[in-house]
Amino acid sequence: MSFKRSTTSMALTIMVLSIISITSIQQNAFAQDTGMSISATAAEGSDTISVSGNTRSQITDITFTVISPGLNVVSIDQVTPDANGDFATEFKVSSMWKENGFYTIEIEQSPHGSSLYKASLRVEVINGRTSETDETESTLETGFFEPKVTVRTGLTIKEANSMAGSSTISIIGTTDSASSITLKVLAPNGNIVTADQFAPVLDEKGHFLKDITTGGPLWSQDGQYTIVAQQGDDPRYKHSIEVGIKDGVVIPEFGTIAVMILAVAIISIIAVSAKSRLSIMPRY
Repeated sequence: MSFKRSTTSMALTIMVLSIISITSIQQNAFAQDTGMSISATAAEGSDTISVSGNTRSQITDITFTVISPGLNVVSIDQVTPDANGDFATEFKVSSMWKENGFYTIEIEQSPHGSSLYKASLRVEVINGRTSETDETESTLETGFFEPKVTVRTGLTIKEANSMAGSSTISIIGTTDSASSITLKVLAPNGNIVTADQFAPVLDEKGHFLKDITTGGPLWSQDGQYTIVAQQGDDPRYKHSIEVGIKDGVVIPEFGTIAVMILAVAIISIIAVSAKSRLSIMPRY
C-alpha cells in the first residue's frame, strides 16, 4: 500500500514538473516571437497611401482599419505576411475620404490568441489628396508593444489683437494641421459679415496669423462679433473668439491686469483727495 502511494506521488510530481516545463518553453518561445515594424508613406498630392512592415508572427493575418477625422471607418483590409514576416498593402483615397484632416490607420495582429500587436499611424488628407507622409512604428527590438500616443492639439485661436479704434484685427492661433482654415465673422445678430479661406503658414510651434479688416455696412451693428476658425469637420479643429465693435471699429477691452491697475489708480486718487481735504480743514 505504501509502495503504491509513493508511486502515485512520484507520478504526480513528474506531471506537474512537465506542465511547468512546457509552459515555460511556450512562454520563452512567445517572448522571442514578438514584435512588429510598420511604415506608412505617401507623396505630396497623391491619392495612394502605401503601408508595409515586418512581423515576427508569420502565422496570423494582419487587419487594417482606416478611421476618418470624424471617427468613421472609411476603409478596411487584411493581409497575410510571407514566410519572412514581410507584408504590404495600399489604400486609395476614395469619395468616402471627404473630410479634411488626419486619417488614422489602425493595425492589429493577434498571434497566440492575444491582441499583443497593435499600432496606429496617421496620414493627412486634404481635398482628396495626401500630404507628404513617412511614419514608422516598431517594437521589434523590445519585443513588447508600447502604444505611441499622438496628442492631437487641434485648432485654437489664442488672441484677437487690435488697437482701440482700429479697423484691423490680427488673429493669432495654433493648429497641428496644414489644411486650409475657413474663417468666418458673425455679427451680434448672427449674420455672417465676412468669410475667408486661407492656407496657414505655420512656424515650428504651429502658430498662424491672419488679419481681418472691419468697417462697411455689414459691420454697422454695435456689439460682440464672433470670429470662428475651422479646419474640416472635426470639432477639435474649430474654435471661436469674440471682439467688441462700435461704429465699425474695435472697442478697447481691459484685461485683468489693466482692471487692477485702474482700480489701484482710482483708490490712490480717492486717498490723495481725502488727505488733501483733511489738510486744508481749519484747526481750532
